[in-house]
Amino acid sequence: MAEPKAMKVPVLGKTTKADVPADLFGEEFHQSLVHEAARADANSRRRGTASTLTRGEVSMTTAKAWRQKGTGRARVGALSVPNRYGGGAAFGPKPRHYTVKVNRKARRKAMRSALSVHAERGSVAVAKSADFDTPSTKTAAAALEKWGAKRSTLIVILGDETGLLKSFRNIPRVDVMEVGAVGVVDVIGAASIVISEGALEVLASRAGSADSEAAPKAETKAAAAKPKAAKPKAAKPKAAKPKAEEKTEEPKAEETTDEKDGE
Repeated sequence: MAEPKAMKVPVLGKTTKADVPADLFGEEFHQSLVHEAARADANSRRRGTASTLTRGEVSMTTAKAWRQKGTGRARVGALSVPNRYGGGAAFGPKPRHYTVKVNRKARRKAMRSALSVHAERGSVAVAKSADFDTPSTKTAAAALEKWGAKRSTLIVILGDETGLLKSFRNIPRVDVMEVGAVGVVDVIGAASIVISEGALEVLASRAGSADSEAAPKAETKAAAAKPKAAKPKAAKPKAAKPKAEEKTEEPKAEETTDEKDGE
């Protein structure tokens, strides 16, 4: 199968273009997958620490407010009920997690779809880490302006690319994220995206390609289609039959002379 041709995207701060893998930026847009993955990313970042006190947890007296009869007022019991001031909350939040499982292939396909949208719009560029070895916010802002980046802009870098981090982190409406922390919700939420060369390789291996996902299936089917060779049965050694024991005749006792005389 022929390998897909590489796509061309601008290099930040220069007039040249760089090659990016076409399978990473050439995926069709799948709205349902992107929505599922983005929702899972957003939910996984919730701390889930909201907590309220129920009627059994509030600090409240357990005494009856007034006697049952004789006051002319309505009967009343505990003062910690939710319909009273200072009472507990009814059906309030408790600490919980909001994580939603998304299948690995679906998550990778959603990432490719989100990146392909930027490729179609021309809102993706590649940054070379060597150009920002010396941190300079002024140089970074000028490079974004020259490229025509739209705010908000997402900068995807590696953890050790401190020059890019220090150059872009103080620019308004520009977010700098490590490639391992970038999710689908970050990609689709940015108007422009800049990816460093090192982060691009990690992103390509992380998002995968449709061909690499289909290859294991084809190998599995081919292996299942091959007939299995019958294993030759090993001949079992025949057990030797035990030989019958020969019967030995006991010698007859000789008649005594007394027995003969008696006859």
